[in-house]
Amino acid sequence: MSAPVEHMHLEVFTPTALLVDIAAAKVVAEGAEGFFALLPRHIDVAAALPPGLLVYVTAAGKERYLGIDEGVLIKRGADVRVSVLDAFESDDLTSLRAEVADRFQRLDEHQRAARTALARLEAGAIRHVLEVAR
Repeated sequence: MSAPVEHMHLEVFTPTALLVDIAAAKVVAEGAEGFFALLPRHIDVAAALPPGLLVYVTAAGKERYLGIDEGVLIKRGADVRVSVLDAFESDDLTSLRAEVADRFQRLDEHQRAARTALARLEAGAIRHVLEVAR
């Protein structure tokens, strides 16, 4: 009989870096339907993550906080892998939610502005093609 698994191997990736690579006793994430917790012997799971919080407890018992942009969490056995568009660490849980909203909401505003500019360029190109066709 094998010994029970006491820790999970947590990895948090962004497109450019491996942000977290640690043994974790517990992982708490915010999914589309609210918060959920993962412990070492829980069943395997895959979940889409909206911008929000990711909290984990290290093997030494220290609680750590991450602000994350949208992504995916996959738990398979003792491995938990999280892939997100962007993430940052914070020691202050009370200001973390506001910082997540500020960082990722600002990004959404820039994306909307870029889409609007692109739509204007496309409309102008279509008008130009229609004028040439006349």
